[in-house]
Amino acid sequence: MKHSTTPQTRSRRGPARRVGRTLAFVLPVVLVFSGTLAVARVNWSGNPSGPVLAAADTAVPGASSAVASSRAAARAPHEVLRDTLLVESQRENPGVALTHLQQAVDDRPSLARHCASIARALGKAAVRIYGPARAQSFARPVCDTSFASGVLTAHR
Repeated sequence: MKHSTTPQTRSRRGPARRVGRTLAFVLPVVLVFSGTLAVARVNWSGNPSGPVLAAADTAVPGASSAVASSRAAARAPHEVLRDTLLVESQRENPGVALTHLQQAVDDRPSLARHCASIARALGKAAVRIYGPARAQSFARPVCDTSFASGVLTAHR
């Protein structure tokens, strides 16, 4: 048996190395994504509540039911939801409003395309009420962190 002093190198890498590199890249991405989805499903308010849209469809005080129903029909559901959540954000806190936003999107998937704009509006309103540092403390991973984006744009 002959032993050489020069190290032997392989000119081509095998498929195991490619698979290993692919897994090293894909696995952390999958884990982060699944963790984000798991956190997004958490009820942050601590109390079970119904969908937010049910509260948004109530009649306006001092208006007849016909006028109230025509106003609700004239406005899109995502506009009603946004306004309701902005009021709730002022009354309670932005964290509760973000939780209800996630519940509303889960209950009505058609609202998902408006989720980011509603979350940004909540972020901007939170900066006006609480200031940028305190507003950021209410951030939740709802709608790809659009709330944090709203806080950032309102802070500039």
